[in-house]
Order: sequence, then C-alpha cells, then structure tokens
Amino acid sequence: MTGKPILEVKGLHKRFGDHHVLKGIDFTVEPGERVAIIGGSGSGKSTFLRCMNFMETLSEGEIWLDGTRIGVEKKGTVTYPEKQLCQVRERLGMVFQQFNLFPHMSVLNNVMEGLVTVQGKSKPEARRIAEAELAKVGLSEKHDAWPGRLSGGQQQRVAIARALSMQPEILLFDEPTSSLDPELVGEVLRVIKQLAEEGRTMLLVTHELGFAYHFATKVIFLAEGVFHEVGTPDEILKHPKQARTQDFLRRFGEFAF
Repeated sequence: MTGKPILEVKGLHKRFGDHHVLKGIDFTVEPGERVAIIGGSGSGKSTFLRCMNFMETLSEGEIWLDGTRIGVEKKGTVTYPEKQLCQVRERLGMVFQQFNLFPHMSVLNNVMEGLVTVQGKSKPEARRIAEAELAKVGLSEKHDAWPGRLSGGQQQRVAIARALSMQPEILLFDEPTSSLDPELVGEVLRVIKQLAEEGRTMLLVTHELGFAYHFATKVIFLAEGVFHEVGTPDEILKHPKQARTQDFLRRFGEFAF
C-alpha cells in the first residue's frame, strides 16, 4: 500500500427520480487493495459499482482516478465527455452478474473484440493477448466454442478474460457468481482468488461471505445507501460493532472462514 489513492469518491449521491439510492458516500482505494462490498438486496451495491465506471451518471459528487477528477467542470456545471468515459471504462474493467457475451461470436472473438474495436490493436496482437488471458482463466481449449455451448462458470471466466484483456488498473466484480449453479461457483472464485494473489486492485460485490473473508483487505457493509460499517474482514465479518451489521450477518447463519 502506498498511501496514495488510485480511486477516490467524494460525496457520491445517486437518485432515480424520487428514489435516493446512494446518500453521500466518501471512499478511497489504494493500489493493491481488495474491497468486498456486502449488504442486502436493494442496498445500492450494484449501483455503487456502476457509478465507479460511469455506467450510471452521478447525481452529485466526484470521482477521482489517479489524482485526476473525472468530468469537465465549466461555470459550475460538470459534464462527462464520452471520450473520457471510454478511457475510464478501460481503466476500470467490469465483470457483471450476467456474462454479456456476444452469442454469435466464438470465445476467442469475444475476448478480441474490445482490443480491436476500442483499443485499435491489430488482429494478430489481439489474438495473442486474448489467448494469454483465456489460458489464465483455464479456457485455452475453448477458443472456438460458442458461448451457448459453455457452462455458466465457463462463460463467466470468458467474461473475466475479456475484462483482463483490456489491462485495467482496477477490476470491478458485480456479484459474479450470483447467476451460477452452486457447483459452478467454485471455479469462478478460484480465478478471482488467483487474481488477488497477483496483487490486483479489485472491488467485489458479493454474497459469498466466506470467500470475502479470505479475499478482501477491506470489507464494506452497505445499507440504505450509506457505508454502514467499514473495516478489515475480522472487524466486519467476525466482530461487527453495528447492530445493523450484526443482524445482517446473523440472517446469513454460519458460513465458513
């Protein structure tokens, strides 16, 4: 840890009409930190993550990446040029609950697509990168397969390879195992654990509390649009101080550390 944030959020609010989802969040991430975000359904976890790479526009607040504020302020009004947001989304790679693979493209072409169309790489270079990332997630033998012929766990690993191929500085995972059958969850979590061991900076929204305990350097309990409690895995998952956090963990019952 350097002490200098790679990502900083100041006074983040997000509203959908009259629904106030995020209520003034302040947050920093240092290089190499692994942050697990937990909380009940509707607490704002996915919205928070989508605000980080501007898939949702902020209602209020600021996001700073490597010391530079995202957006252009002129006469008190902040705008977000699309070119800048495209660059931000390359630097903050997103893995979704649903795999969002192109069904008409092979596995290899799914991973190559962004490299060619967004980063302008040649097809031979894009292929080299895509093959390396697919090998990293254990799918070297599936280059020519169609997504519809893969298991859910394999599709999610392709999605992770696609995010990795863009060489992001931060990886964002939005409940990456929530759409998987229980027997497929482990293969995706093993890949995420491997990435953690490489020292990558990651934010993970998850309901896999046992995994969060071993994965995270910091755990956040999000409730009703605010960070209700923040601390180490031991502080939040074993010794929470807030009654709201204690009640949430009690409702999950026993989970393995």
